[in-house]
Amino acid sequence: MDDTRDRIVRKGDYVHGSFLKPEAVDGYINGVNPGDRSDVLGRFPFSESSVDEAVDYAGIGARAWRRVPLSDRSAAVRRFRDQLARHQERTARMITRETGKPLWEARQEVLAAIRALDLLMEEGQALLAPRVIEEIGARSDRVPRGVVAVLCPFNFPVLVPAMHAATALLAGNSVVVKPSKFTPGVGQTLAELWDRCRLPRGVYNMVQGPGTVIGQRLVLHPGIHALVSTGSFQTATQIRQATTERADLPMILQCGGKGTAIVLDDAELDRAVYEVMVGAFLTAGQRHNSTARVIVSDGIFDAFTSALVERVKRLSVGYGFQSDVFMGPLVSENLRARYRRYARQLVAKGHVPLIDASTEKAALRGFYARPAVFRVDWDNGHPFLGEEPPGPTLLVYRVSGWREAASLHNQCVYRLATSLFTQFDNPALPELRERLRTGALNINRGTIGASLRLPSVGLGRSTNGVAGGLELLHSLTHPRSQLVESRAFDGMPVLPGTRWNEPTPVEPLVEIEETEEEDISAELELSID
Repeated sequence: MDDTRDRIVRKGDYVHGSFLKPEAVDGYINGVNPGDRSDVLGRFPFSESSVDEAVDYAGIGARAWRRVPLSDRSAAVRRFRDQLARHQERTARMITRETGKPLWEARQEVLAAIRALDLLMEEGQALLAPRVIEEIGARSDRVPRGVVAVLCPFNFPVLVPAMHAATALLAGNSVVVKPSKFTPGVGQTLAELWDRCRLPRGVYNMVQGPGTVIGQRLVLHPGIHALVSTGSFQTATQIRQATTERADLPMILQCGGKGTAIVLDDAELDRAVYEVMVGAFLTAGQRHNSTARVIVSDGIFDAFTSALVERVKRLSVGYGFQSDVFMGPLVSENLRARYRRYARQLVAKGHVPLIDASTEKAALRGFYARPAVFRVDWDNGHPFLGEEPPGPTLLVYRVSGWREAASLHNQCVYRLATSLFTQFDNPALPELRERLRTGALNINRGTIGASLRLPSVGLGRSTNGVAGGLELLHSLTHPRSQLVESRAFDGMPVLPGTRWNEPTPVEPLVEIEETEEEDISAELELSID
């Protein structure tokens, strides 16, 4: 099967159970293969009116879907999972065409999505089960919020939208999904798979377009009841500012910002080098939890950096459909320009390139770049602890020991995930665990390792503090408490002072003597005016 250059049929937006091309087109997004710019997937139209239609129909779908039993909603998610498994090769190839990921990595993403859906069905129903306290006649139910808007990233164009949409639907909501402007083909592919799942009309909807137009229209629409956004901190800030009048809107903002690794003197050298290298440069360093910084203690610094540089120089960069490629291109020329500009800023502030940022010469015209490694002189007043290093960029910091490592780590603005490489019998390990302020701590594992069974809440600018993973089921529902009184009212105690059980007093009859009626208007000084 060679579909690496086929133009795909652009079906338009998916609204109310059908693919519809917008009547009033506001613009187009161009689908281009970042690994081969001559491979044009086509122009995808977008329209703000489609957003309004999608949200309106999603509102109708939500009212019907919330009444569907949980077991039937789980069965629908199961059908989607089976469709994804049946079409996993086609889906993986579309990922590679639109993101540049090597095909082996794209296949891994699809498999990860299938396994995540399995886990959602295995454990999700228990998280949505009501809590019943029979002795006091009480219970609490998880109630769906309604219409959930889902804004998706390009770096996981299947895993993120598949899981977020499936989670919302399992919880009883309807969804309006906006794929990344870089992956419209993958977004259409997922909508096609959902279309085969026999959902009520309006339960699943998908609209194409850029975030500045379609995403903003969706976020501001008064018909949405919850928002899940995976993107940059800048995007999250714009969403916050745009929704200041909607303090009631639940928002799950996943901002990434990348992770940090700490390598102590007693670390296993090969393991630390491998995990840091893979964490930094897999997916061309474009994952939300890629390793952006590695803090290395003095005793192992020279050996670590020497081995790291040697290994990084061997990494194979190339076209995703070629065999034996570790890293594909960046997703756009804009990101590649940011990668080069960031490297120039590092050098201008006195930091040393161990491997300088450079573009990769390839047979195909694409947005290729080589992995870059910089040694940061962090105490020179320019520690580069705030901004997310773009693309395949790794910053290396030298510290005197674990205390200084923890202090430097906690100054990072983004603290989504942290890797710690040390021996388990290190006496400093308990206190180091306590000191590190991070959302996830992986010991002797890279920052890109995660489990859906565990809540993921990055610190700093990485999230707005709302847990992801299976905990998302709780964010996309709200608890509704219920108290029931089944005892007969006559036997219930009453509060003091109400005199509820006292007999009703009988008012004495007062005889009124009949007298001749007098005109008292004068005394009251009544006027006809």
